[in-house]
Amino acid sequence: MSLAADATTRNRGQAQGRSTGAPVDRRHQARRLTLALAALLLVTSLSSLTFGAAGTSVWSALGDLITGRELSQLDRIILFDIRLPRLCLGILVGAALAVSGAVMQGLFRNPLADPGIVGVSAGAGLAAITAIVLGSLLPAALRDTLGNGLVPVAAFFGGWGSTLILYRTATRGGQTSVATMLLAGIALGALAGALSGILVYMADDNQLRDLTFWGMGSLAGATWTKVLAALPVIGLSLCAAPFLARGLNGLALGEAAAGHIGIPVQRVKNIAIMAVAGATGAAVAVSGGIGFIGIVVPHLLRLATGPDHHPLLPNAALLGATLLLAADMIARVIITPAELPIGIVTAVLGAPVFLWILLKRRAGLGL
Repeated sequence: MSLAADATTRNRGQAQGRSTGAPVDRRHQARRLTLALAALLLVTSLSSLTFGAAGTSVWSALGDLITGRELSQLDRIILFDIRLPRLCLGILVGAALAVSGAVMQGLFRNPLADPGIVGVSAGAGLAAITAIVLGSLLPAALRDTLGNGLVPVAAFFGGWGSTLILYRTATRGGQTSVATMLLAGIALGALAGALSGILVYMADDNQLRDLTFWGMGSLAGATWTKVLAALPVIGLSLCAAPFLARGLNGLALGEAAAGHIGIPVQRVKNIAIMAVAGATGAAVAVSGGIGFIGIVVPHLLRLATGPDHHPLLPNAALLGATLLLAADMIARVIITPAELPIGIVTAVLGAPVFLWILLKRRAGLGL
């Protein structure tokens, strides 16, 4: 009898949903947006393989393969050793930053939150600057072992270290205070900025050039080694994100209310913080500082499909990857044969969009 009653109630609810159209339309709208974003990412990826300072394109390569002609050595190097790893790295970094931003905004219940709010970017930046300026003081055997990976490795562990410090600071009695973590993140960011300033003052001309380009962010140094190094960490964090959707939706009601409806609040916070730390730390380590992706993408998607994190998180991964690849294409071709740092492009494009969003939602935000 109870099963029949449950079925009757469920059917009645579905009929009401069809009559009103709102829940069904919302789900269909999110599904259509996901398909559109996937198609847009595919088009952007093909374009990323086509455009660049060299004349090689994916279409000419496909034509050669179809007609049985062997690719030239130059085309093979450009497509498979330069552009394809850059494409894969751009997808990973863009998805990581956008999903991290969506998770942070849901966790802090603050639309202005971004991945840097947990101190990952500050810690990673300080560690990278330290490696650039003081790396010569390390043992020669360690420098030779790490080679060009010294700065990314330092940035990754710096991001994780700062996150662990914040987590221990904000956790007491097994409960993590989001407000304490926010304030501690601001303090840690200020401290990291001051220490970074001291190191920059100590740097020579060559080191200052490296610091400038690393801080602006770029995918120019993409290699298969970097892709394979970032893939496990970012991939694991992105796979964990969808399981946070229900918890983040519940946290929108407040921690007490979320606990009353069965949300394991502390577990959600722990997983969210570790996922953001891993994804952002790995992204910053392989690409440097790239802004606005993590704060603009979730805003755009909420305007389109609402605050539900079930479609928001996967859509954020798709849109974040697409926007970063588009910005990377602009950075490559706008001053050919030179190349702009991608962080400049994302800032130039992202800041006006963010201001537009703020003006559009000014009444709702009470500004």
